[in-house]
Amino acid sequence: MRRVTYSMGVSLDGYIVGPDGGFDWTAPDEEVFRFWIDEIREVDVHLMGRRLYETMLYWETADQDPSLDDASLEWAALWKPLPKVVFSTTLSAVRGHARLASGGPAEEIGRLRAGPGGGDIAIGGATLAAEAAAAELIDEYRIMVYPVLVGGGIPFFPRHERRVDLELVETRAFGSGVVHLRYRVAH
Repeated sequence: MRRVTYSMGVSLDGYIVGPDGGFDWTAPDEEVFRFWIDEIREVDVHLMGRRLYETMLYWETADQDPSLDDASLEWAALWKPLPKVVFSTTLSAVRGHARLASGGPAEEIGRLRAGPGGGDIAIGGATLAAEAAAAELIDEYRIMVYPVLVGGGIPFFPRHERRVDLELVETRAFGSGVVHLRYRVAH
């Protein structure tokens, strides 16, 4: 069965964006960016909310920017053709290889798991991940912890009154102080 993964950058105090909505502190250095490139190779489809979709729209045309370095061009070449499902109540259309979700996360993930493909179903965005977590649909949490305290904002983990046991699968420390943690949901 295809894994559903939730992967994002997070501050040491647990937020994906700070209280001002900013996330400039997640700008990866070359080593971390290469790691993200390797991660996206395992993904067959990416589920995201409107805010993340709008942030990632840059990559739909980034390959036309002559100033991009090789790593950025490689990311763009992987991201642009990747199928994306956008969950939004305000968008009426999306661009590129994206489509608007026709159901909730449980319905979409069920359809995707039943369909062809062996790669991961990746989730980006805390609100969408919270819905998937509440329905017990997330198989792995992949957390890129940045060495910064932002003091508030949007938390990486949903605030639910239930316990979820996790098994550590992998850790990796980068020279920049960023640490990647990969946990599998224990069943």
